[in-house]
Amino acid sequence: MNVVYLSPGFPAEMPLFVRGLSQVGAAVYGVGDQPEEALAVEAREGLTDYLQVASFDDEPAVVAEIRRWLRGKSIDRVECMWERLMYLAATLRETFSVPGMSRSQTAIVRDKESMKQAVEDAGLRVPRHGRARTVNEAREVLERVGFPAIVKPIDGAGSVDTFRCNDQEEFESALQKTRHVEELSVEEFIEGEELTYDTVCAEGEVLFENVSWYRPKPMVLAQSPWISMQNIVLRDIHDEFPRPGVELGHGVLRALGFTTGFTHMEWFRTDAGEAVFGEIGGRPPGARLVHAMNYAADIDLFRGWAEATCYGRFSQDGTKRYNAAMIFKRAQGDGVVREHRGLDELLRRYGSHVASVELTPIGQPRRDWRKVVVGDGWIVVRHPELAHCLEISEAFVNDLLVVAD
Repeated sequence: MNVVYLSPGFPAEMPLFVRGLSQVGAAVYGVGDQPEEALAVEAREGLTDYLQVASFDDEPAVVAEIRRWLRGKSIDRVECMWERLMYLAATLRETFSVPGMSRSQTAIVRDKESMKQAVEDAGLRVPRHGRARTVNEAREVLERVGFPAIVKPIDGAGSVDTFRCNDQEEFESALQKTRHVEELSVEEFIEGEELTYDTVCAEGEVLFENVSWYRPKPMVLAQSPWISMQNIVLRDIHDEFPRPGVELGHGVLRALGFTTGFTHMEWFRTDAGEAVFGEIGGRPPGARLVHAMNYAADIDLFRGWAEATCYGRFSQDGTKRYNAAMIFKRAQGDGVVREHRGLDELLRRYGSHVASVELTPIGQPRRDWRKVVVGDGWIVVRHPELAHCLEISEAFVNDLLVVAD
């Protein structure tokens, strides 16, 4: 099994997917824009060969260079877990005639309006929405959508250039702030909790599935530098709280015809219990959420995804044993981290339920939370009972302070 893997060194989780492919017996041919020596050890040790390209920006040139590099080799898969390169991966699949998402299929999971339209056409609940290339088009869509509304890029990621608008003044301000964005989505703002539905699939069959709960919502987090984000992986996804999203997720996968690989869907649960589609990506979740899922089930999803992708099976037991909470800390103050205040006491109280602690080391500069999702590190806690898991997670949110000066 020969696999071309795009960008094995970035983002941060990519070396672990390379390692997973290597562990299931694949020969991994990495293509990146970093020097090989700059790759994490998991990537270097997992690669069969590596091609450094000058830039990914010129797609035809990159495709031609890869074809020359691989001349004489049979390619079985082309994999990419980074949204920026998904179209390139699709082009390479078509070039080498290998399975996986085509360019037309990729367009649906990259273009938020096409995505929502396909889901809506399947009879599933989506926010009122519309596409806009100009200010006037955005205003026309707003007339249908109403307030509160969300303005965000059609081809975006995370909460970058995303704004909630409660009135016309905020809407006009959002249009000014997104003038550099070529195409916008204007959609209904859904009041409710925000969750994920994540899967590993093979040939249209869901082999592993997960629901996680964002606390607080990503948009609140993006606007509040003092808040510690919590991602809660739920042990029982068939409980009343997450179940509507699982049912919605199954419908979305059918509507989009997704077959093999990781998917990451975001959805809203209203106070009335309705599940409303947000968006979906043909990739794993970021922000270390795969790690949290691993801790919830005591498995290795990096390897599990690789096995599903290469051989259509998932041999690990994906039953979750715990609810797992991942807490991201943001340092208070500027400059260098001086103290992890409260950590020793928290470990004394909850140590048996703490699965991982990775904080910016004392003496190192604090990180810019606007550029680094994980901020100044993360803690994973877990417990079989959700109430206890949330209690422990809140303790690390409130009682641990990363101090910088």
